[in-house]
Amino acid sequence: MPFRLLIQLGLLCTLLPLHYGAPGPDGTAPDSAHYRERVKAMFYHAYDSYLENAFPYDELRPLTCDGHDTWGSFSLTLIDALDTLLILGNVSEFQRVVEVLQDNVDFDIDVNASVFETNIRVVGGLLSAHLLSKKAGVEVEAGWPCSGPLLRMAEDAARKLLPAFQTPTGMPYGTVNLLHGVNPGETPVTCTAGIGTFIVEFATLSSLTGDPVFEDVARVALMRLWESRSDIGLVGNHIDVLTGKWVAQDAGIGAGVDSYFEYLVKGAILLQDKKLMAMFLEYNKAIRNYTRFDDWYLWVQMYKGTVSMPVFQSLEAYWPGLQSLIGDIDNAMRTFLNYYTVWKQFGGLPEFYNIPQGYTVDKREGYPLRPELIESAMYLYRATGDPTLLELGRDAVESIEKISKVECGFATIKDLRDHKLDNRMESFFLAETVKYLYLLFDPTNFIHNNGSTFDAVITPYGECILGAGGYIFNTEAHPIDPAALHCCRRLKEEQWEVEDLMREFYSLKRNRSRFRKKRMNSGSWEPPERPGTFSSPENHDQAREKKVGKQKISLLSCPSQPFTSKLALLGQVFLDSS
Repeated sequence: MPFRLLIQLGLLCTLLPLHYGAPGPDGTAPDSAHYRERVKAMFYHAYDSYLENAFPYDELRPLTCDGHDTWGSFSLTLIDALDTLLILGNVSEFQRVVEVLQDNVDFDIDVNASVFETNIRVVGGLLSAHLLSKKAGVEVEAGWPCSGPLLRMAEDAARKLLPAFQTPTGMPYGTVNLLHGVNPGETPVTCTAGIGTFIVEFATLSSLTGDPVFEDVARVALMRLWESRSDIGLVGNHIDVLTGKWVAQDAGIGAGVDSYFEYLVKGAILLQDKKLMAMFLEYNKAIRNYTRFDDWYLWVQMYKGTVSMPVFQSLEAYWPGLQSLIGDIDNAMRTFLNYYTVWKQFGGLPEFYNIPQGYTVDKREGYPLRPELIESAMYLYRATGDPTLLELGRDAVESIEKISKVECGFATIKDLRDHKLDNRMESFFLAETVKYLYLLFDPTNFIHNNGSTFDAVITPYGECILGAGGYIFNTEAHPIDPAALHCCRRLKEEQWEVEDLMREFYSLKRNRSRFRKKRMNSGSWEPPERPGTFSSPENHDQAREKKVGKQKISLLSCPSQPFTSKLALLGQVFLDSS
Protein backbone atom coordinates (compact mmCIF):
# COMPACT_ATOMS: atom_id res chain seq x y z
CA MET A 1 0.00 0.00 0.00
CA PRO A 2 1.46 3.44 -0.88
CA PHE A 3 2.87 5.30 2.12
CA ARG A 4 0.77 8.37 1.43
CA LEU A 5 -2.39 6.26 1.52
CA LEU A 6 -1.33 4.70 4.81
CA ILE A 7 -1.14 8.16 6.30
CA GLN A 8 -4.54 9.14 4.94
CA LEU A 9 -6.12 6.00 6.39
CA GLY A 10 -4.66 6.46 9.85
CA LEU A 11 -7.25 7.80 12.28
CA LEU A 12 -4.70 9.85 14.18
CA CYS A 13 -3.15 11.18 11.00
CA THR A 14 -6.35 12.75 9.71
CA LEU A 15 -5.84 16.46 9.24
CA LEU A 16 -7.82 18.48 11.73
CA PRO A 17 -9.77 21.46 10.34
CA LEU A 18 -8.51 24.96 11.04
CA HIS A 19 -10.72 27.05 13.29
CA TYR A 20 -9.03 30.41 13.68
CA GLY A 21 -10.62 32.24 16.58
CA ALA A 22 -13.01 29.35 17.34
CA PRO A 23 -13.88 28.49 20.96
CA GLY A 24 -12.75 25.38 22.80
CA PRO A 25 -14.76 22.13 23.00
CA ASP A 26 -16.99 23.49 25.76
CA GLY A 27 -17.57 26.75 23.93
CA THR A 28 -14.93 28.75 25.76
CA ALA A 29 -11.17 29.04 25.48
CA PRO A 30 -9.07 27.96 28.49
CA ASP A 31 -8.83 30.62 31.20
CA SER A 32 -5.38 32.14 30.65
CA ALA A 33 -5.17 33.74 34.12
CA HIS A 34 -5.98 30.42 35.78
CA TYR A 35 -3.42 28.46 33.82
CA ARG A 36 -0.82 31.19 34.17
CA GLU A 37 -0.97 30.72 37.94
CA ARG A 38 -0.86 26.94 37.54
CA VAL A 39 2.28 27.22 35.43
CA LYS A 40 3.89 29.52 37.96
CA ALA A 41 3.15 26.98 40.70
CA MET A 42 4.72 24.25 38.54
CA PHE A 43 7.85 26.31 38.17
CA TYR A 44 8.29 26.92 41.88
CA HIS A 45 7.60 23.31 42.79
CA ALA A 46 10.41 22.26 40.46
CA TYR A 47 12.73 25.17 41.22
CA ASP A 48 12.41 24.97 45.01
CA SER A 49 12.94 21.21 44.85
CA TYR A 50 16.18 21.77 42.93
CA LEU A 51 17.44 24.34 45.43
CA GLU A 52 16.55 22.21 48.44
CA ASN A 53 17.75 18.86 47.14
CA ALA A 54 20.18 19.27 44.22
CA PHE A 55 22.06 22.58 44.24
CA PRO A 56 24.98 23.02 43.43
CA TYR A 57 24.74 19.99 41.12
CA ASP A 58 23.63 20.47 37.53
CA GLU A 59 20.25 18.79 37.77
CA LEU A 60 17.68 17.41 40.15
CA ARG A 61 16.90 13.71 40.48
CA PRO A 62 13.26 13.99 41.54
CA LEU A 63 12.58 10.38 42.53
CA THR A 64 15.49 10.16 44.96
CA CYS A 65 15.40 13.86 45.96
CA ASP A 66 19.08 14.48 45.25
CA GLY A 67 21.23 15.96 42.52
CA HIS A 68 23.81 14.97 39.92
CA ASP A 69 26.12 16.63 37.42
CA THR A 70 25.19 16.07 33.80
CA TRP A 71 26.83 18.63 31.52
CA GLY A 72 29.88 19.92 33.35
CA SER A 73 29.26 20.86 37.00
CA PHE A 74 27.95 24.37 36.28
CA SER A 75 24.90 24.39 38.58
CA LEU A 76 23.23 24.19 35.20
CA THR A 77 19.60 24.29 36.32
CA LEU A 78 20.26 27.60 38.09
CA ILE A 79 21.74 29.14 34.93
CA ASP A 80 18.97 27.75 32.75
CA ALA A 81 16.20 28.97 35.07
CA LEU A 82 17.56 32.48 35.63
CA ASP A 83 15.75 34.39 32.86
CA THR A 84 12.58 32.38 33.55
CA LEU A 85 12.56 33.92 37.03
CA LEU A 86 12.36 37.39 35.51
CA ILE A 87 9.69 36.40 32.99
CA LEU A 88 7.63 35.19 35.96
CA GLY A 89 8.28 38.53 37.67
CA ASN A 90 10.60 37.42 40.47
CA VAL A 91 13.27 40.15 40.46
CA SER A 92 14.54 39.50 43.98
CA GLU A 93 15.39 35.86 43.27
CA PHE A 94 16.95 36.84 39.95
CA GLN A 95 19.23 39.26 41.80
CA ARG A 96 20.15 36.64 44.39
CA VAL A 97 20.99 34.00 41.78
CA VAL A 98 23.20 36.44 39.86
CA GLU A 99 25.31 36.80 43.01
CA VAL A 100 25.36 33.05 43.60
CA LEU A 101 26.54 32.32 40.07
CA GLN A 102 29.32 34.89 40.25
CA ASP A 103 30.56 33.38 43.50
CA ASN A 104 30.25 29.70 42.65
CA VAL A 105 30.61 28.96 38.92
CA ASP A 106 34.10 28.29 37.57
CA PHE A 107 34.90 27.13 34.04
CA ASP A 108 38.56 26.32 34.76
CA ILE A 109 37.75 22.70 35.50
CA ASP A 110 38.97 19.38 34.15
CA VAL A 111 35.64 18.35 32.64
CA ASN A 112 34.71 17.01 29.22
CA ALA A 113 31.78 19.16 28.13
CA SER A 114 29.39 19.09 25.19
CA VAL A 115 30.25 22.03 22.97
CA PHE A 116 26.65 22.28 21.83
CA GLU A 117 24.99 21.99 25.25
CA THR A 118 27.44 24.34 26.94
CA ASN A 119 26.77 26.94 24.28
CA ILE A 120 23.01 26.85 24.26
CA ARG A 121 22.49 26.39 27.98
CA VAL A 122 25.44 28.14 29.65
CA VAL A 123 26.61 30.78 27.16
CA GLY A 124 23.05 31.48 26.03
CA GLY A 125 21.69 31.57 29.57
CA LEU A 126 24.39 33.94 30.83
CA LEU A 127 24.06 36.26 27.83
CA SER A 128 20.31 36.50 28.24
CA ALA A 129 20.57 37.13 31.98
CA HIS A 130 23.24 39.76 31.35
CA LEU A 131 21.01 41.63 28.90
CA LEU A 132 18.01 41.40 31.26
CA SER A 133 19.93 42.41 34.38
CA LYS A 134 18.94 46.06 34.41
CA LYS A 135 15.28 45.20 33.88
CA ALA A 136 15.60 42.89 36.89
CA GLY A 137 16.86 45.72 39.07
CA VAL A 138 20.46 44.56 39.19
CA GLU A 139 22.90 47.43 39.73
CA VAL A 140 24.84 47.22 36.48
CA GLU A 141 28.38 48.48 36.07
CA ALA A 142 29.44 51.43 33.94
CA GLY A 143 29.53 50.48 30.30
CA TRP A 144 26.67 47.96 30.48
CA PRO A 145 25.53 46.22 28.29
CA CYS A 146 29.02 46.19 26.76
CA SER A 147 30.49 44.99 30.05
CA GLY A 148 29.36 43.18 33.16
CA PRO A 149 30.12 40.09 35.26
CA LEU A 150 27.64 37.80 33.50
CA LEU A 151 28.97 38.88 30.11
CA ARG A 152 32.50 38.07 31.25
CA MET A 153 31.32 34.67 32.45
CA ALA A 154 29.64 34.00 29.10
CA GLU A 155 32.80 35.03 27.26
CA ASP A 156 34.93 32.82 29.51
CA ALA A 157 32.67 29.82 28.84
CA ALA A 158 32.65 30.46 25.09
CA ARG A 159 36.45 30.74 24.95
CA LYS A 160 36.66 27.28 26.48
CA LEU A 161 34.74 26.02 23.43
CA LEU A 162 36.91 27.66 20.76
CA PRO A 163 39.53 24.86 20.58
CA ALA A 164 36.77 22.57 19.27
CA PHE A 165 36.57 24.70 16.10
CA GLN A 166 40.23 24.21 15.24
CA THR A 167 39.65 21.56 12.57
CA PRO A 168 40.54 21.42 8.86
CA THR A 169 36.91 22.12 7.97
CA GLY A 170 36.16 24.71 10.66
CA MET A 171 33.34 22.46 11.90
CA PRO A 172 33.67 21.82 15.64
CA TYR A 173 34.21 18.63 17.58
CA GLY A 174 31.25 17.64 19.72
CA THR A 175 33.16 17.54 23.02
CA VAL A 176 35.95 19.62 24.52
CA ASN A 177 37.81 19.48 27.81
CA LEU A 178 37.35 22.84 29.50
CA LEU A 179 40.88 22.80 30.89
CA HIS A 180 42.92 21.03 28.23
CA GLY A 181 41.04 21.50 24.96
CA VAL A 182 40.05 18.67 22.64
CA ASN A 183 41.17 15.26 23.88
CA PRO A 184 43.58 13.46 21.50
CA GLY A 185 41.21 10.53 21.05
CA GLU A 186 38.05 12.57 20.58
CA THR A 187 35.72 11.30 17.86
CA PRO A 188 35.55 13.61 14.84
CA VAL A 189 31.92 12.67 14.14
CA THR A 190 29.53 15.47 15.09
CA CYS A 191 25.85 15.93 14.40
CA THR A 192 24.65 18.67 12.09
CA ALA A 193 22.95 20.60 14.90
CA GLY A 194 26.15 20.39 16.94
CA ILE A 195 27.91 22.27 14.14
CA GLY A 196 25.28 24.78 13.05
CA THR A 197 23.90 26.01 16.38
CA PHE A 198 26.24 28.81 17.40
CA ILE A 199 25.48 31.94 15.39
CA VAL A 200 22.88 33.39 17.80
CA GLU A 201 25.05 33.20 20.91
CA PHE A 202 28.43 33.75 19.28
CA ALA A 203 27.36 36.72 17.17
CA THR A 204 25.79 38.33 20.22
CA LEU A 205 28.99 37.75 22.15
CA SER A 206 31.13 39.27 19.38
CA SER A 207 28.83 42.28 19.19
CA LEU A 208 28.95 42.94 22.93
CA THR A 209 32.66 42.29 23.48
CA GLY A 210 34.07 43.59 20.20
CA ASP A 211 35.95 40.34 19.59
CA PRO A 212 34.99 38.95 16.15
CA VAL A 213 36.41 35.47 16.74
CA PHE A 214 33.15 34.04 18.07
CA GLU A 215 30.98 35.15 15.17
CA ASP A 216 33.70 34.23 12.71
CA VAL A 217 33.94 30.58 13.79
CA ALA A 218 30.15 30.25 13.92
CA ARG A 219 29.79 31.58 10.38
CA VAL A 220 32.53 29.31 9.03
CA ALA A 221 30.79 26.27 10.55
CA LEU A 222 27.47 27.31 8.99
CA MET A 223 29.05 27.78 5.60
CA ARG A 224 30.84 24.41 5.68
CA LEU A 225 27.52 22.67 6.29
CA TRP A 226 25.92 24.64 3.46
CA GLU A 227 28.72 23.66 1.11
CA SER A 228 28.37 20.01 2.14
CA ARG A 229 24.69 19.66 1.20
CA SER A 230 23.74 17.04 -1.38
CA ASP A 231 22.87 17.69 -5.02
CA ILE A 232 19.18 17.62 -4.09
CA GLY A 233 19.74 20.23 -1.37
CA LEU A 234 19.65 18.13 1.81
CA VAL A 235 22.06 17.63 4.70
CA GLY A 236 22.63 14.43 6.62
CA ASN A 237 22.65 13.80 10.33
CA HIS A 238 26.32 13.31 11.27
CA ILE A 239 29.51 14.41 9.57
CA ASP A 240 33.25 13.89 10.08
CA VAL A 241 34.61 17.33 11.00
CA LEU A 242 38.13 16.38 9.87
CA THR A 243 37.25 15.16 6.37
CA GLY A 244 33.85 16.75 5.73
CA LYS A 245 32.38 13.37 4.78
CA TRP A 246 28.84 12.46 5.85
CA VAL A 247 28.74 9.54 8.28
CA ALA A 248 24.97 9.36 8.75
CA GLN A 249 23.05 10.27 5.61
CA ASP A 250 19.50 10.50 6.95
CA ALA A 251 17.98 13.90 6.19
CA GLY A 252 15.10 15.37 8.16
CA ILE A 253 14.11 18.21 10.46
CA GLY A 254 14.48 16.40 13.79
CA ALA A 255 17.12 15.16 16.20
CA GLY A 256 20.68 15.91 15.21
CA VAL A 257 19.64 18.46 12.57
CA ASP A 258 16.86 20.60 14.07
CA SER A 259 18.58 23.64 15.52
CA TYR A 260 20.78 24.11 12.44
CA PHE A 261 17.68 25.13 10.50
CA GLU A 262 16.39 27.05 13.50
CA TYR A 263 19.58 29.10 13.71
CA LEU A 264 19.62 29.99 10.04
CA VAL A 265 16.23 31.67 10.52
CA LYS A 266 16.91 33.18 13.92
CA GLY A 267 20.41 34.24 12.93
CA ALA A 268 18.97 35.93 9.85
CA ILE A 269 16.41 37.81 11.93
CA LEU A 270 18.86 38.72 14.70
CA LEU A 271 21.55 39.94 12.32
CA GLN A 272 19.29 41.08 9.45
CA ASP A 273 21.36 38.74 7.31
CA LYS A 274 19.73 38.04 3.94
CA LYS A 275 22.25 35.33 3.07
CA LEU A 276 21.33 33.19 6.08
CA MET A 277 17.64 33.49 5.24
CA ALA A 278 18.29 32.62 1.60
CA MET A 279 20.13 29.50 2.75
CA PHE A 280 17.18 28.42 4.88
CA LEU A 281 14.66 29.07 2.13
CA GLU A 282 16.66 26.85 -0.22
CA TYR A 283 16.70 24.11 2.40
CA ASN A 284 12.98 24.61 2.95
CA LYS A 285 12.29 23.91 -0.73
CA ALA A 286 14.24 20.65 -0.57
CA ILE A 287 12.57 19.66 2.71
CA ARG A 288 9.12 20.22 1.23
CA ASN A 289 10.02 18.41 -1.99
CA TYR A 290 11.56 15.30 -0.43
CA THR A 291 10.55 14.89 3.23
CA ARG A 292 7.01 16.30 3.49
CA PHE A 293 4.06 13.93 3.21
CA ASP A 294 0.60 15.28 3.99
CA ASP A 295 1.95 17.80 6.50
CA TRP A 296 4.19 15.23 8.21
CA TYR A 297 7.94 15.30 7.77
CA LEU A 298 9.81 12.02 7.35
CA TRP A 299 13.46 11.03 7.22
CA VAL A 300 14.93 10.39 3.78
CA GLN A 301 18.29 9.44 2.28
CA MET A 302 20.07 12.75 1.67
CA TYR A 303 21.34 11.90 -1.83
CA LYS A 304 18.36 9.93 -3.15
CA GLY A 305 15.36 11.40 -1.34
CA THR A 306 14.01 7.91 -0.58
CA VAL A 307 12.24 7.36 2.75
CA SER A 308 14.53 5.85 5.37
CA MET A 309 12.48 6.36 8.57
CA PRO A 310 8.70 7.05 8.41
CA VAL A 311 8.68 8.48 11.93
CA PHE A 312 7.81 11.69 13.72
CA GLN A 313 10.18 12.69 16.52
CA SER A 314 9.12 14.89 19.40
CA LEU A 315 12.06 17.20 18.68
CA GLU A 316 10.52 17.98 15.29
CA ALA A 317 7.64 19.81 16.96
CA TYR A 318 9.65 23.05 16.86
CA TRP A 319 9.04 23.20 13.08
CA PRO A 320 5.59 24.88 13.11
CA GLY A 321 7.01 27.63 15.30
CA LEU A 322 9.89 28.10 12.89
CA GLN A 323 7.44 28.22 9.98
CA SER A 324 5.53 30.96 11.79
CA LEU A 325 8.71 33.05 11.97
CA ILE A 326 8.91 33.14 8.18
CA GLY A 327 5.18 33.85 7.83
CA ASP A 328 4.11 30.39 6.63
CA ILE A 329 1.16 30.26 9.04
CA ASP A 330 -1.23 27.94 7.19
CA ASN A 331 1.33 25.18 6.74
CA ALA A 332 2.51 25.70 10.30
CA MET A 333 -1.00 25.22 11.70
CA ARG A 334 -1.64 22.08 9.67
CA THR A 335 1.58 20.49 10.84
CA PHE A 336 0.98 21.61 14.42
CA LEU A 337 -2.46 20.02 14.48
CA ASN A 338 -0.98 16.73 13.25
CA TYR A 339 1.48 16.77 16.12
CA TYR A 340 -1.27 17.75 18.57
CA THR A 341 -3.17 14.55 17.72
CA VAL A 342 -0.16 12.56 18.94
CA TRP A 343 -0.12 14.54 22.18
CA LYS A 344 -3.81 13.81 22.71
CA GLN A 345 -3.22 10.11 22.15
CA PHE A 346 -0.55 9.79 24.83
CA GLY A 347 -0.72 12.88 27.05
CA GLY A 348 2.72 13.89 25.75
CA LEU A 349 4.93 13.41 22.72
CA PRO A 350 6.89 10.14 22.58
CA GLU A 351 10.45 10.51 21.37
CA PHE A 352 9.56 8.54 18.22
CA TYR A 353 6.14 7.95 16.66
CA ASN A 354 5.63 5.59 13.72
CA ILE A 355 3.34 7.54 11.39
CA PRO A 356 1.92 4.67 9.27
CA GLN A 357 1.27 2.51 12.35
CA GLY A 358 0.02 5.38 14.49
CA TYR A 359 1.96 4.27 17.56
CA THR A 360 5.21 4.62 19.46
CA VAL A 361 8.52 3.12 18.33
CA ASP A 362 10.11 0.42 20.47
CA LYS A 363 12.45 1.84 23.13
CA ARG A 364 11.52 5.39 22.14
CA GLU A 365 8.33 5.71 24.18
CA GLY A 366 9.64 8.25 26.67
CA TYR A 367 8.75 11.92 27.15
CA PRO A 368 11.40 13.96 29.02
CA LEU A 369 9.02 16.94 29.34
CA ARG A 370 10.31 18.50 26.14
CA PRO A 371 9.13 22.00 25.17
CA GLU A 372 9.00 21.92 21.37
CA LEU A 373 5.25 21.56 20.78
CA ILE A 374 4.51 24.14 23.47
CA GLU A 375 7.08 26.43 21.87
CA SER A 376 5.28 26.18 18.53
CA ALA A 377 1.93 26.82 20.23
CA MET A 378 3.31 30.00 21.79
CA TYR A 379 4.60 31.33 18.46
CA LEU A 380 1.44 30.41 16.57
CA TYR A 381 -0.87 31.86 19.21
CA ARG A 382 0.96 35.17 18.93
CA ALA A 383 0.43 34.99 15.16
CA THR A 384 -3.18 33.79 15.01
CA GLY A 385 -4.95 34.04 18.37
CA ASP A 386 -6.43 30.60 17.66
CA PRO A 387 -7.75 29.21 21.01
CA THR A 388 -6.88 25.68 19.88
CA LEU A 389 -3.33 26.62 20.80
CA LEU A 390 -4.40 27.52 24.32
CA GLU A 391 -6.04 24.10 24.52
CA LEU A 392 -2.65 22.49 23.92
CA GLY A 393 -1.28 24.60 26.77
CA ARG A 394 -4.12 23.49 29.01
CA ASP A 395 -3.56 19.84 28.07
CA ALA A 396 0.16 20.18 28.76
CA VAL A 397 -0.38 21.63 32.22
CA GLU A 398 -2.97 19.00 33.18
CA SER A 399 -0.93 16.12 31.75
CA ILE A 400 2.42 17.09 33.25
CA GLU A 401 0.92 17.67 36.68
CA LYS A 402 -1.03 14.41 36.60
CA ILE A 403 1.66 12.13 35.19
CA SER A 404 4.99 13.70 36.07
CA LYS A 405 4.65 15.56 39.37
CA VAL A 406 6.31 13.94 42.36
CA GLU A 407 7.24 15.15 45.84
CA CYS A 408 10.60 16.55 44.68
CA GLY A 409 9.79 18.17 41.35
CA PHE A 410 8.74 16.72 37.99
CA ALA A 411 10.14 13.47 36.65
CA THR A 412 10.88 12.46 33.09
CA ILE A 413 8.26 10.06 31.77
CA LYS A 414 10.07 6.88 30.87
CA ASP A 415 7.16 5.32 28.98
CA LEU A 416 4.03 7.17 27.85
CA ARG A 417 2.13 3.90 27.47
CA ASP A 418 2.10 3.10 31.20
CA HIS A 419 3.40 6.42 32.61
CA LYS A 420 6.43 4.93 34.31
CA LEU A 421 8.85 7.60 35.50
CA ASP A 422 12.58 8.12 35.26
CA ASN A 423 14.78 9.74 37.90
CA ARG A 424 15.67 12.92 36.02
CA MET A 425 14.42 16.48 35.60
CA GLU A 426 16.36 18.08 32.76
CA SER A 427 17.29 21.75 33.12
CA PHE A 428 15.34 22.58 29.96
CA PHE A 429 12.11 21.92 31.85
CA LEU A 430 12.61 25.22 33.70
CA ALA A 431 14.40 26.99 30.85
CA GLU A 432 11.95 26.11 28.08
CA THR A 433 8.87 24.04 28.88
CA VAL A 434 7.61 26.14 31.78
CA LYS A 435 8.70 29.40 30.14
CA TYR A 436 6.87 28.78 26.87
CA LEU A 437 3.77 27.64 28.76
CA TYR A 438 3.78 30.80 30.84
CA LEU A 439 4.29 33.04 27.80
CA LEU A 440 1.47 31.25 26.00
CA PHE A 441 -0.90 32.26 28.81
CA ASP A 442 0.60 35.72 29.49
CA PRO A 443 -0.12 38.00 26.50
CA THR A 444 1.06 41.15 28.31
CA ASN A 445 4.48 39.83 29.34
CA PHE A 446 7.35 42.18 28.56
CA ILE A 447 8.75 39.54 26.21
CA HIS A 448 5.79 40.21 23.90
CA ASN A 449 6.49 43.95 23.74
CA ASN A 450 5.52 45.35 20.33
CA GLY A 451 7.86 48.31 20.52
CA SER A 452 5.42 50.65 22.22
CA THR A 453 7.76 50.91 25.22
CA PHE A 454 11.53 50.84 25.46
CA ASP A 455 14.48 51.94 27.54
CA ALA A 456 17.09 54.44 26.39
CA VAL A 457 20.46 53.53 27.86
CA ILE A 458 23.51 55.76 27.78
CA THR A 459 26.67 53.81 27.05
CA PRO A 460 30.25 55.02 26.59
CA TYR A 461 29.54 54.72 22.86
CA GLY A 462 26.34 56.71 22.69
CA GLU A 463 22.65 56.22 23.38
CA CYS A 464 21.28 52.69 23.01
CA ILE A 465 17.66 51.51 22.81
CA LEU A 466 16.85 48.29 24.69
CA GLY A 467 13.75 46.36 25.71
CA ALA A 468 11.65 47.31 22.69
CA GLY A 469 10.69 43.69 21.98
CA GLY A 470 11.46 41.37 19.12
CA TYR A 471 13.39 39.02 21.40
CA ILE A 472 15.08 36.10 19.69
CA PHE A 473 14.97 32.89 21.71
CA ASN A 474 17.98 30.66 21.39
CA THR A 475 17.27 26.97 21.11
CA GLU A 476 17.25 26.70 24.91
CA ALA A 477 14.60 29.48 25.08
CA HIS A 478 17.00 32.13 26.39
CA PRO A 479 15.76 35.48 25.00
CA ILE A 480 18.28 37.78 23.31
CA ASP A 481 17.41 41.43 22.79
CA PRO A 482 18.42 42.14 19.16
CA ALA A 483 18.79 45.84 19.87
CA ALA A 484 21.68 45.07 22.23
CA LEU A 485 23.82 43.96 19.32
CA HIS A 486 23.99 47.57 18.18
CA CYS A 487 24.94 49.04 21.56
CA CYS A 488 28.66 48.36 21.46
CA ARG A 489 29.49 48.81 17.79
CA ARG A 490 30.24 52.48 17.60
CA LEU A 491 33.25 52.09 19.85
CA LYS A 492 35.27 50.18 17.28
CA GLU A 493 34.17 52.29 14.34
CA GLU A 494 35.00 55.53 16.14
CA GLN A 495 38.23 54.06 17.45
CA TRP A 496 39.29 53.17 13.92
CA GLU A 497 38.40 56.66 12.72
CA VAL A 498 40.50 58.23 15.46
CA GLU A 499 43.37 55.82 14.79
CA ASP A 500 43.26 56.66 11.08
CA LEU A 501 43.26 60.39 11.77
CA MET A 502 46.16 60.04 14.19
CA ARG A 503 48.04 57.83 11.74
CA GLU A 504 47.50 60.39 8.99
CA PHE A 505 48.61 63.20 11.28
CA TYR A 506 51.83 61.46 12.27
CA SER A 507 52.45 60.38 8.68
CA LEU A 508 52.14 63.96 7.49
CA LYS A 509 54.34 65.18 10.33
CA ARG A 510 56.97 62.52 9.65
CA ASN A 511 57.10 63.19 5.93
CA ARG A 512 57.24 66.94 6.39
CA SER A 513 60.18 66.36 8.69
CA ARG A 514 61.84 64.19 6.05
CA PHE A 515 61.12 66.83 3.43
CA ARG A 516 62.75 69.56 5.53
CA LYS A 517 65.76 67.35 6.32
CA LYS A 518 66.34 66.40 2.68
CA ARG A 519 65.94 69.95 1.54
CA MET A 520 68.48 71.08 4.09
CA ASN A 521 70.93 68.33 3.08
CA SER A 522 70.60 68.62 -0.69
CA GLY A 523 69.31 72.06 -1.24
CA SER A 524 66.65 70.71 -3.61
CA TRP A 525 63.24 69.11 -3.31
CA GLU A 526 62.82 65.31 -3.51
CA PRO A 527 59.60 63.31 -3.44
CA PRO A 528 58.76 61.36 -0.29
CA GLU A 529 60.41 57.95 0.01
CA ARG A 530 57.02 56.17 -0.05
CA PRO A 531 54.75 57.42 -2.83
CA GLY A 532 51.21 58.10 -1.76
CA THR A 533 52.06 59.23 1.74
CA PHE A 534 50.56 62.61 0.96
CA SER A 535 47.20 61.11 0.02
CA SER A 536 44.20 63.03 -1.14
CA PRO A 537 41.07 62.91 1.04
CA GLU A 538 39.50 60.59 -1.51
CA ASN A 539 42.42 58.17 -1.40
CA HIS A 540 42.45 58.29 2.37
CA ASP A 541 38.75 57.43 2.53
CA GLN A 542 39.34 54.46 0.24
CA ALA A 543 42.26 53.28 2.36
CA ARG A 544 40.23 53.62 5.53
CA GLU A 545 37.30 51.70 4.02
CA LYS A 546 39.69 48.94 3.02
CA LYS A 547 41.20 48.83 6.51
CA VAL A 548 37.84 48.92 8.27
CA GLY A 549 36.60 46.19 5.96
CA LYS A 550 39.38 43.96 7.24
CA GLN A 551 39.01 44.80 10.92
CA LYS A 552 35.41 45.78 11.52
CA ILE A 553 33.12 43.17 13.03
CA SER A 554 30.15 42.44 10.82
CA LEU A 555 27.00 43.99 12.22
CA LEU A 556 26.03 41.16 14.54
CA SER A 557 26.01 37.37 14.80
CA CYS A 558 25.56 34.61 17.42
CA PRO A 559 25.15 30.79 18.31
CA SER A 560 23.05 28.04 20.34
CA GLN A 561 21.19 24.61 21.36
CA PRO A 562 21.73 21.00 22.79
CA PHE A 563 22.72 18.00 20.73
CA THR A 564 24.69 15.42 22.65
CA SER A 565 21.71 14.76 24.90
CA LYS A 566 19.69 13.80 21.88
CA LEU A 567 22.29 11.29 20.82
CA ALA A 568 22.36 9.82 24.30
CA LEU A 569 18.60 9.48 24.32
CA LEU A 570 18.20 8.19 20.83
CA GLY A 571 21.24 5.94 20.58
CA GLN A 572 22.38 4.48 17.27
CA VAL A 573 19.34 5.55 15.31
CA PHE A 574 20.69 7.40 12.35
CA LEU A 575 22.17 4.63 10.25
CA ASP A 576 21.98 4.67 6.47
CA SER A 577 19.25 2.14 5.75
CA SER A 578 19.46 2.47 1.97
